[in-house]
Amino acid sequence: MKHKQFAPTPPMGWNSWDCYGASVTEEEVIGNAEYLKTHLLPFGWEYVVVDIQWYEPTARSSIYNAFAPLEMDEYSRLQPAVNRFPSSHSGKGFKPLADKIHALGLKFGIHIMRGIPRQAVHENRAILGTTITARDIAHPNSICPWNTDMYGIDVTKEGAQAYYNSLFNLYAEWEVDFVKVDDIAASKLYDTHLEEIKLIRNAIDQCGRDIVLSLSPGPAPIQYAKELGDNANMWRMTDDFWDQWPLLLNMFDRCEEWEKFVSPGNWPDCDMLPLGHIGIRSVDGGGADRWTRFTKAEQRTMMTLWSIFRSPLMFGGELRDNDDWTLSLLTNKEVLSLHKASHSNRLLYKNGNKRIWTANDYDGHTYVALFNIGEQTETLSFSLQQVGYTSPKLVRNVWEQQDLGEMTDFFSYSLQAHESLLIKLY
Repeated sequence: MKHKQFAPTPPMGWNSWDCYGASVTEEEVIGNAEYLKTHLLPFGWEYVVVDIQWYEPTARSSIYNAFAPLEMDEYSRLQPAVNRFPSSHSGKGFKPLADKIHALGLKFGIHIMRGIPRQAVHENRAILGTTITARDIAHPNSICPWNTDMYGIDVTKEGAQAYYNSLFNLYAEWEVDFVKVDDIAASKLYDTHLEEIKLIRNAIDQCGRDIVLSLSPGPAPIQYAKELGDNANMWRMTDDFWDQWPLLLNMFDRCEEWEKFVSPGNWPDCDMLPLGHIGIRSVDGGGADRWTRFTKAEQRTMMTLWSIFRSPLMFGGELRDNDDWTLSLLTNKEVLSLHKASHSNRLLYKNGNKRIWTANDYDGHTYVALFNIGEQTETLSFSLQQVGYTSPKLVRNVWEQQDLGEMTDFFSYSLQAHESLLIKLY
């Protein structure tokens, strides 16, 4: 399937949601993009993603304004709010912003909601290239439980595919590289909208541009793993993830459940990394303007799990405020090598609060990640035989980039609560 070639390794970049909610501005996007180019692009971080409500002039935070007026063209397609994205004036859309992002050597992404704007339906606007109107294809009983912008699409109606085609043809004209579609992958409240996902897949395939497709929110049902992989590049395994230990703890079970479905072009998604300075204009996740509430041990545990599982990495904080510690989490070449170019990633051992994951690289080396997910200090051990070796190996602490000596039979290490260790055997 061609779309798998669009994301041969897990996508890495920045997303505006965790710090600016629904209200990010063009100036803030460009500022973070410039930081990404200077500090992170050499390490593989390349996507700049504008999250939800970029078409709403009145957005102020992560709180949604019910039935707010939206900017839209005559063909029922949402347009950037000019007061927040001034380069989009005179119907230019996101093309000028995308040009600025591409000039930095980066890739540009946007968030959209499943369906068609309720505003377009109520005004009965046209669908490009057809005699069909928005009212003809809307499914008024298929609505998002937490956002009032859209009606779902009735996939049985003539014009349904034409509408999605018109959207992605517009995004291709804007030179968008990544689209995150929300209210579609499933949640605790509803099932996966598989038929609309297929319409979107068809729309991308016909638009002439290689657009990475991400599906949200979650948790996506594992029984649809094949359908998700056949249509998308990444899909959320979880509801919104925030800087709270119970959510990170829960991710260990989710990664265990989804590990066998990770493959080139198909990336089950642990969600964004709530690191650094977040919540600037967001009240989601039980907090406001703050630095991440994860301890340093928990931050490293999260990065280790995301990396050895090979989740997409989307940083959620205000990049320009990063301190040296936060930057170090994003620029460890050895950790990122594991994330980008490893295989056979799997849970090796599970007992009580102890978890051990392993993966191999293409040079014949083995990575082992030890996690203590409990509240007391634990000693974790494994043998060379468990990871497929019969002769001694050298051991390297990957995060600290320090050699620990030779492993001749067993390796043991004591970890405090919520702590982890990532080692490489070579």
